[in-house]
Amino acid sequence: MKKVIIIGGGLGGLSAAIRLQSRGFQVTILEKEASLGGKLQRHQAAGYSFDLGPSTITMKAYFEEVFTSCHRRMEDYVTFYPISPLTKNVFADGHTVEFTPDIEQMESQIAVFSPEDAQQYRAFLQESKKLFQMAEDQFLNRLLLTWKDKADVKLMKALLAVKPFTSVQRLLRQYFRHPHTLAMFGRYATYIGSSPYEAPAIFNMMAYLEGEKGIYGIKGGTYRLVEAFETLAKELGVQIHLNERVKKIHVKNKRIQGVETDQQLYEADQVIAGADALTVYRQLIDEEDRPSFGNQKLANIEPSLSGFVLLLGVPKVYEQLSHHNVFFPENYEQEFKDIFQKKQLPHDPTLYICYSGHSEPALSGGPGRSNLFVLANAPYVTKEQNWDMLKETYGQHMKTKLKEKGLFDLDQLVEFEAVQTPLDLQQKTGAYHGAIYGMSSNSFKQAFFRINNQSKDIEGLWFVGGTSHPGGGTPMVTKSGQLVAEAIIKHLT
Repeated sequence: MKKVIIIGGGLGGLSAAIRLQSRGFQVTILEKEASLGGKLQRHQAAGYSFDLGPSTITMKAYFEEVFTSCHRRMEDYVTFYPISPLTKNVFADGHTVEFTPDIEQMESQIAVFSPEDAQQYRAFLQESKKLFQMAEDQFLNRLLLTWKDKADVKLMKALLAVKPFTSVQRLLRQYFRHPHTLAMFGRYATYIGSSPYEAPAIFNMMAYLEGEKGIYGIKGGTYRLVEAFETLAKELGVQIHLNERVKKIHVKNKRIQGVETDQQLYEADQVIAGADALTVYRQLIDEEDRPSFGNQKLANIEPSLSGFVLLLGVPKVYEQLSHHNVFFPENYEQEFKDIFQKKQLPHDPTLYICYSGHSEPALSGGPGRSNLFVLANAPYVTKEQNWDMLKETYGQHMKTKLKEKGLFDLDQLVEFEAVQTPLDLQQKTGAYHGAIYGMSSNSFKQAFFRINNQSKDIEGLWFVGGTSHPGGGTPMVTKSGQLVAEAIIKHLT
């Protein structure tokens, strides 16, 4: 029986483990923390339950594939429910747009501040649909392991068709003029940790994806998805070791030998790194064993943006909030100049609030209470930042901004509060420079040709997760696990 070691128990690692174990491999997951999930965690305190990490769940079929691949029904393990409106967008001047699949409703809402943009909405959705279909056909459902794969004629045609050298914002300006519309749809670039003013136009596909495929909540909180994967993995016989940190990946003659943890040495035929690939290369593999990813090359890779998180438990319901809420600043472009050029927290940030208690009051501890996950886009970690100081000062700054947005009496009422900085994320999850998505997609190469899922230098070493193909976000990370598992099955059987 072939032995596979998986480093990290995030969704990508769990997805790969389930598929491989169901095909007769002996799989062991090594997780350095006390719980699985990677960046997706649960925090419970004072009767409130918060999901740390991703909360906007799309492309339900990608999760279902994990279960059907081993002849299970997803609904026996976890329950998804549709969220409506998809997102409530609130602008600095008070205008709001509740994003909905209903095209006429969207046109009516946009027409309030821009009749011209409203007339272009259907045409933009058609463009978004084309981008998504090409991405799904040529990028999302297959690995690009060799130069032959990357030079495939159909792939090259698709690559040219998705306007790879046009930015998200530039494509939007072909349809829209009003700052509200440009910000609302430009924000999708942040889903992959990038700037809408630099990331390629293909990420405009998210408007169609969310509008057509929907956004889902998960009963009991998003972390239930991790627990469902864990339950299935254990049923199949996957060995899961918690609180066991990998110290080194052993290589001999360019071939994987195994991994060494703080407890023992594991031999392996194949190793899948579900942790951040940039961190794995830098910290777990000797530089002489990775000539394609020397320290200088790693230093030249631009990390994605990070996030500054406030968890607020408040014994009050804010009626103006939906499940997903986005409060935009007056100057959206300045936010990304602050983050990517100045490497500093924006003075006037976009604030995303996930209020899962809106859909499931039990997550707030019952009626009359609010569990608010508040996220501000943040720069990746550099030596110049003092996160201990910023934890206090910027957290208070965000609460002040929330009060300006209409969440009055927050300071007086809050009965639970916690903060997570980019440095906390780096230390807890091993995220490279605290970046949520590994590397940014602010360039052609980093957007379309991410770190190879199969190591160029070490036979038997594979990568899954947001740093590698097909990219960041819970569906893509889960899909990467399925694709890599299938590649290993074909490689060894």
